[in-house]
Amino acid sequence: MDLNKVDNDVAQAFVDARRTASALPDYPGTRPLTLSAAYAIQDRAIALAGRTIAGWKVGRINAPDDGRLGSDRLAGPIYADSVVDLQRMDAGHTPAMPVFADGFAAAEAEFMLRLKIPATAPLPGNDAETLDWIDDVRIGIEIASSPYPGINDDGPCVTVSDHGNNAGLVLGAGIADWRTRDLNSIQVETEIDGQVVGSANTATMLDGPLGAVRFLLRNLIERGISPQSGWWVSSGAVTGVHPATPGQRVVARFAGCGELTCTIAVAGSDD
Repeated sequence: MDLNKVDNDVAQAFVDARRTASALPDYPGTRPLTLSAAYAIQDRAIALAGRTIAGWKVGRINAPDDGRLGSDRLAGPIYADSVVDLQRMDAGHTPAMPVFADGFAAAEAEFMLRLKIPATAPLPGNDAETLDWIDDVRIGIEIASSPYPGINDDGPCVTVSDHGNNAGLVLGAGIADWRTRDLNSIQVETEIDGQVVGSANTATMLDGPLGAVRFLLRNLIERGISPQSGWWVSSGAVTGVHPATPGQRVVARFAGCGELTCTIAVAGSDD
C-alpha cells in the first residue's frame, strides 16, 4: 500500500467536500489508526487547501483512547476565513456560522488564547511561563463541523484527519484581568434555542486552557510547524460538545466576563 497516496486521497476528499460544502456519507478511504497517520492526512489537507491559518483548535481525547494513543489532546487548524471577531462588528451583531448539511455539527463554548511567541525562550513548562506566550484571552464559541457525520463516533484519529473537526470560530469579549484571574474558576453556560445544554468550568479539564497552549506548542513543533504570534488557540469545550443544526441559536455565557451569540447556518447557502 502506498501510504503517501492514501494520505493524499483522503486529504483531497475532505478538502474538496469542504470547498463545495458537500457531504461525505462514508469515510473517504482507510481510517487512520495512529495519531501520526492522522496528522499526516491533516497536514496534507492544509497544504492542499491553501487557506490562511488563523489558529488551532485543541480538543480532548478521553480514556481509554488517551492511553492507547499516547495523548490526551488533539489539534486541528482554524482558517482565517472562518473566524468572526465580534470586537470588529457592530454592537449586537449575531453572526451566522456555517456547518455542513448532512455532516456533523456542534457548538462549543471555549476560552480563546492568542499566541505571542517570545524571541528566545524554551517552551513553557507551567502556567506562569505560559502566560509569557499569550497576549490576549477572549471568550468564544468554536463551531465543530465536518462533511463526514461519523467523525467523532469513529474516534480521535478520524477526528484529527479532517481538520480536527473545526469549521469556525466566534471571538467575543476580552478578559481584561486574564493574567491574574483564575480562568479555571469561571463558570460557563451554553444555551441552544433558549435551553441550557451545559454548565461547567475548566477546573477538571486536564491542566486547563494554559495547558492546552502548552500541548499545542509541542504538537506543532513535533509536526515541523513553527508557532506564529497572532494565532488563536481554541482551548477546549468547557461545557461539552453540543450538537447544533441549521437555524438554531447558540449563546455562551462566561460568568463575570460576558456572553456571545451566533446562529447556525448551512454551508454554501446565502441564508
